[in-house]
Amino acid sequence: MEKKLNDPKITKAWTMYDWANSVFSLTIATAIFPPYYETVSKAASVAQGNFLNGNYYLNIGPFKIVNSALYSYALSVGFLIITFLSPILSGVADAKQNKLSFMKFFCYLGSLSCVMMYFFTPENFYLGLALFILSLIGFGGSIVFYNAFLPEIASEDQFDELSARGFSMGYIGSVLLLILNLVLIMNPGWVFPLASKAEELMQAGFTAEEALQKAKDFYGLIAIKLSFVSVGIWWAGFAQITFNNLKEYPKKDQAEKQNYLKKGFHELQKVFKEIKQSKSGRFSNFLIGYFFASMGIQTVMYVASLFGSLELKMGTSELIVTILIIQLIAIVGAKLFAIISSKIGNIYSLLMMLLIWIGITIGAYFVQSSLQFYALAGVVGVVMGGIQSMFRSTFAKIIPEHTSDHASYFSFYDVCEKLATVLGTFVFAFINNMTGNMRSSVLVLMVFFLVGLFFISRIKNFTGKVASHGSPKS
Repeated sequence: MEKKLNDPKITKAWTMYDWANSVFSLTIATAIFPPYYETVSKAASVAQGNFLNGNYYLNIGPFKIVNSALYSYALSVGFLIITFLSPILSGVADAKQNKLSFMKFFCYLGSLSCVMMYFFTPENFYLGLALFILSLIGFGGSIVFYNAFLPEIASEDQFDELSARGFSMGYIGSVLLLILNLVLIMNPGWVFPLASKAEELMQAGFTAEEALQKAKDFYGLIAIKLSFVSVGIWWAGFAQITFNNLKEYPKKDQAEKQNYLKKGFHELQKVFKEIKQSKSGRFSNFLIGYFFASMGIQTVMYVASLFGSLELKMGTSELIVTILIIQLIAIVGAKLFAIISSKIGNIYSLLMMLLIWIGITIGAYFVQSSLQFYALAGVVGVVMGGIQSMFRSTFAKIIPEHTSDHASYFSFYDVCEKLATVLGTFVFAFINNMTGNMRSSVLVLMVFFLVGLFFISRIKNFTGKVASHGSPKS
């Protein structure tokens, strides 16, 4: 089958996977699950007799870990597993040309785990925690192979626009489902028999006002758990559009029989050698800069709602509103920086966004009110989508033009992000567990962004685009 670049049907189908899987990163990893986890973990802690000195601890083997720190550690474990798996699987996928099969496997693993999280209760705390980790593995694993299709379906001049379009689709889809879930959570009586439940509680001795509130809380909790189910169904369902349209393009010199695992390691070795031999240092500077920037970005994404809940005492509804602000502004932000990059180049655009991120971490340390948190969320939204989209498209341009080993190259890219997430959330959790508060951990994020800024600024002579130290290239 002949490869056709920039086919509107295929590129649209590719962006639909952003639409499909972004509901996980918003509903599960960012908006609804973290405050629900806080509630469940507190109940589990009390049941274990581990509420000590104002902190909720949970037993993990011989250790007692603060509930908020345990959440960050769970993130670290999930992404650590996929960090080790993805390079091997990506090398095998490039050798065997079955990226789509791996993408499907991780998609279904993640979506099924989300559905099963309906059963996450204080009594099943550790099962729920395990399902959360599996959902992270499914999400992270599928993204490796999804990103690897970008240079196979589009020409280089379309990378920025297509990458930004994918992120925008993801933001729109995830916001739509979040709003639907939020409406049900805040108005459970529209679906559930609220009056009947309230009447039952009144017969048990509660006043009418108390019974109505307890009925709302009861069905509101069910609505929250159903939101996890909706994520799994949405994710797997809309992914079918992508799966039905993306095609593999077999290598012409592919042997009929080969040791695919050995071949996978060989593919990775070739990529590593290419990175080491890069005379310009473009690969190494980009990957190191991306690594440290991702330590900050990914940690902010996954712990922001817990920060608002624990440090600012914000309610679930307020936190969801905050996340909606970030998502809606991020749609514009991704497009805005795609336009900016076309004027000043990818590197200058990345440097600009990293400076803004440094300002965000300083602001987060001093924020004291919900209003200030909303304002900070707006700034985060401007750079959240833009920097993720720009990093992805920039790396796609750095990959050698004539290679067909895209999954292997993107596995290095993904390893950087996942390992950064592991270390970022681990450091955040460690400081949080040691100090008992999250503000001290925020200052470490600023250091991550500063190091990322330093290495990205070292990228010179970026072929075809504006270099960070020079004039625009034609």
